[in-house]
Amino acid sequence: MDKNSVTGLLLITAILALFWWMNKPSEEEIAERKRQLDSLNRIEAQEAAREAEKKEEGTQKEISAEEVDEKTNQDSIRRQAAGILAPYTQGEKKFFTLENKKIKVTLSNPGGRIYSVELKEYQTHEGRPLVLFNGDENRYGFSFTYNTRIYNTNDLYFDAVEKGTNSISFEINGPDGEKLALNYSLSEDEYLVDHSITSTNLGKKFATPRNALDLQWYQKMPAQEKGRQFEQQYSGIYFKFFQDEVDDISGTSNKNEDLRTPLKWVAFKDQFFSSVLIASQNFGGGYVETEVIEDEKSPFLRINQAELALPFRFEEDDEASMQFFFGPNHFYTLRSYEGLELHEILPLGWGIFGWINRYAVIPVFNFLEGFIGNYGIIILILTILIKIVLFPLTYKSYMSTAKMRVLKPQIDEINERIPKEKAMERQQATMALYRKAGVNPMGGCLPILLQMPILIAMFRFFPSSIELRQESFLWASDLSTYDSILDLPFTIPFYGDHVSLFTLLMAVTNVVYTRINQEMTQSSAQMPGMKGMMYLMPVMFLFFFNSYASGLSYYYFISTLITIGQTVLIRQFVDEKAILAKLKANQKKPAKKSKFQARLEEMQKQQAQLQKGKGKKPGKRK
Repeated sequence: MDKNSVTGLLLITAILALFWWMNKPSEEEIAERKRQLDSLNRIEAQEAAREAEKKEEGTQKEISAEEVDEKTNQDSIRRQAAGILAPYTQGEKKFFTLENKKIKVTLSNPGGRIYSVELKEYQTHEGRPLVLFNGDENRYGFSFTYNTRIYNTNDLYFDAVEKGTNSISFEINGPDGEKLALNYSLSEDEYLVDHSITSTNLGKKFATPRNALDLQWYQKMPAQEKGRQFEQQYSGIYFKFFQDEVDDISGTSNKNEDLRTPLKWVAFKDQFFSSVLIASQNFGGGYVETEVIEDEKSPFLRINQAELALPFRFEEDDEASMQFFFGPNHFYTLRSYEGLELHEILPLGWGIFGWINRYAVIPVFNFLEGFIGNYGIIILILTILIKIVLFPLTYKSYMSTAKMRVLKPQIDEINERIPKEKAMERQQATMALYRKAGVNPMGGCLPILLQMPILIAMFRFFPSSIELRQESFLWASDLSTYDSILDLPFTIPFYGDHVSLFTLLMAVTNVVYTRINQEMTQSSAQMPGMKGMMYLMPVMFLFFFNSYASGLSYYYFISTLITIGQTVLIRQFVDEKAILAKLKANQKKPAKKSKFQARLEEMQKQQAQLQKGKGKKPGKRK
């Protein structure tokens, strides 16, 4: 490139630069342009968003329409499958009441079932109406098959038809005279609710497997008492086998059981109240399960479930009759329903302990109730009567102990004469002394053992006696649970978070009685370790009975106090010098041989004579 060309390019570049500088926009013009561009961008974005929304709305409308059509088709199919049940799959919840002087039963048309039960004569420990269950805490229904589908009565809304005073029927009716009805009626002054299920013209539509309705009964059992621990311990599920004994699954652990034999009734039992389902004929077996609610803050104790087979045939117009018992666990009330053995749900003890409660303690207690209104006084009189009956045994026990006490110097002499190393020889000499003196070392224990069944029977009676429920005496506001004179801000292991005064008094009287006994016997001298063991028992009672029924602690306190008084009284009239003189006289008499001893000596004598005869030499014959 020559010099002219370079000069031309430079001139052109300078001219362009001058032109750009002269036509360059100002800062205000640049800002205005930017605002215009931004505005255009926003408008375009808004238009695009509106277009997207329109498209989305259109899609949603199309989808909703499809869903509506699908739902409509499903509902149509469902209504066709439900057939005569279709009008009863939906409805409005309504409540109805059956009531008498004792109970108030509320029923609901959903499920055609009992919705809640209130016992009008009782209250909770907090003063609220006593309701056995309420709402969905209780579910009761039957399962059956219709058009190859399984239905449960709990999922259906029945028509309610009042049949008269305290009688109602929940019905499902079809166009061709089909009917399924759940019937309830309540008698005057009764805890029983009559219940039945009937079917008409359902043989070609409804079906039951194994010719039995599957009955499901579920209940969350509310806590009603102050002492949760023992209320839970004395609650559970009880059931009576058809023409056989009563059994149960109860206590403070989760349990279940398959019942493969026919049943007469099943009871969901609380400490003082029960809900019992009773078959007119029998249930064909079933399954029961109880689950303990461990949360102490929960208003419920446990969850009970029962699945029962109720014999029923839709092929024929059939009826199955049952009864509900909603009431107190009162011995004579339960026993009044003859042939059912409902009173067996009361834990009165097995064998002789149960006999004492049924045929002695409860009749006397019931008799005293007719004259005395204060249950603390009734327990006092009952205790005095029991101690009077047992007084001959108490006297015999004291006399046996007194005989052993006056022989103490002679026993001490034997212990000094025979060293400890020869324990067997020392024991033989002591027993020989007792035998010569005519003293039975077990004579003091036998009367005490004979009293034990009564003590154990009372131990079973008081916690299960509804008569003591919410009955006050002195500082105890409720004799069926613990009496607290001091609520602790903390919990002592195995003791609790309160102090029971009746339990303290019982422990103190037991310590006093133990001391008196040790002064009267030789056990502490012969076995020093027993002394501490005897004093340990009242301390164990203090821990064990602190949360127990205050009526029981009160009974043991009064009983021990009377025993101490009897012991002191007997001591005033017993002359121990005369007893010692008589025992010494017995020692001088020749010891009487037992029949076994006499027979043994006779056999030994015959054996000796036989040996002597064999030893003689034969004489000469004349």
